[in-house]
Amino acid sequence: MAATRRTLLADTAIDVLAEHGVRGLTHRAVDRAAGLPDGTTSAYHRTRHSLLTALVRRLVERDQAEIREAGERYGTPRDAEQLVAGLTAFAGGRLTGEGRRRSLARYACALEGVRHPELREILVPRENPALRSVRDFLAARGLPDARERTVTLLVCVDGLVFDRLVNGGTVTADEVRRLVAAALD
Repeated sequence: MAATRRTLLADTAIDVLAEHGVRGLTHRAVDRAAGLPDGTTSAYHRTRHSLLTALVRRLVERDQAEIREAGERYGTPRDAEQLVAGLTAFAGGRLTGEGRRRSLARYACALEGVRHPELREILVPRENPALRSVRDFLAARGLPDARERTVTLLVCVDGLVFDRLVNGGTVTADEVRRLVAAALD
């Protein structure tokens, strides 16, 4: 029961952070959003930092599950167009619905990580099937620095997501196609 309650609180904290920003992330706001009695969140997370740490761990857990599933589902792309389609779909998913909420929370947590290195450490990108599939795709094209180009490509796609999140709009296949072409050049 406690693990379920902790998960509920962390998931709710992600939504509160996405909706109200870092300043709006309070124990009371999480209690209310979760429909729980006042004091419930503070019983599990005595400090705001503890709540934020739990939120970041849960955010990474959910992101990694999504990325792992995508990597296992699609495998290594057969050609550049398949890679473009996969990255475009992934970026688009980060801009709508739950993906949008998690993106907003992720970027807010990344900024908090500037002041709290332990949060930044939790947010460090992890090895996963999706990352391996992009790296394997680039390596299969004979790129000797496939690992570095994979990181650069994914950071650029993340930058597009951030820009569209902040400024509105979507990530287009043409934009992703240009990034993939640059990675292959």
